[in-house]
Amino acid sequence: MATLVTTGRAGLAASVKAREIFLGIGAGQTAWDANGVDPENINSTALYDAIGYRKAAQVDFVTTAAQGAISLPSGRYDVSASETNLLYCKFTLDFSDASTATIRETGIFLDVVTGSGLPAGQMFFDAASEVTSSGTLYLIEHVSSIIRTPATRETFEFVLTF
Repeated sequence: MATLVTTGRAGLAASVKAREIFLGIGAGQTAWDANGVDPENINSTALYDAIGYRKAAQVDFVTTAAQGAISLPSGRYDVSASETNLLYCKFTLDFSDASTATIRETGIFLDVVTGSGLPAGQMFFDAASEVTSSGTLYLIEHVSSIIRTPATRETFEFVLTF
């Protein structure tokens, strides 16, 4: 039986790292507020109700580390100078990014296509007016409601395992 080896997994992580990685945020379904969040569907290709997409602020290879500087519910990690099968992605919504929205779903998207003529260096893109293709959905997560305000930033962190 063929086995995908560690270096192959690190190579897959490297190929994803080389692409544009975005966090999609969505309004989800308001019924989730009263009835609980629906489970994620493995066949999902998009968010229920996309609000916008934020480019990754940080994408690094990581290793597990008992006292690691990066602490997530899945464990602790340290940034690695060499390729690994673990890819850390960090996204921080700025104060003005969807500043009055309620977020109930997030997703990591690869290769989002934004409209032409947008300012260089723009990091957040409105789903309705600035995105022409949401790209490929890599993972999806339904979350308890996060109510955005112009006075807060939200940070979302993931470690993708290959």
